[in-house]
Amino acid sequence: MSDAAPASPGRRTVLCGVALSGAAGLGLTACSGGGGERAPAVPTAPVELGAADAVPVGGARLYREKKLVVSQPTEGEYRAFSAVCTHAGCVLTSVKELEADCTCHGSLFDTTSGEVLAGPAGAPLPSVPVRVENGRLVAGPGD
Repeated sequence: MSDAAPASPGRRTVLCGVALSGAAGLGLTACSGGGGERAPAVPTAPVELGAADAVPVGGARLYREKKLVVSQPTEGEYRAFSAVCTHAGCVLTSVKELEADCTCHGSLFDTTSGEVLAGPAGAPLPSVPVRVENGRLVAGPGD
């Protein structure tokens, strides 16, 4: 029988474990939108986006800070969608022509319909009402 106490981890091992678990937690938080209750994917009040002519005809613009993407497939026809990926809740990262990309996991969406062009997302982006008021885009429910 041995009287030796079980070995305890060294300070360096403990600090490395803490640092790694913290980094893993940050990665999960970035993708999950903070965990717990998620904010609504679509605005619950009107959101002014700026000049309507900032959205190119035949293209789209990502309003990342507002979590919206707006396209203008033909002149004067605007379509808006939530920019929150339906896979894991990340905010879309870029728009090229009429496609929006979520680089968290590689999902790609059509900005004229919200439909998924490439997964892992399985559901389309939720549609958001959008209108032009005095040359400015306003998304979300009417007043």
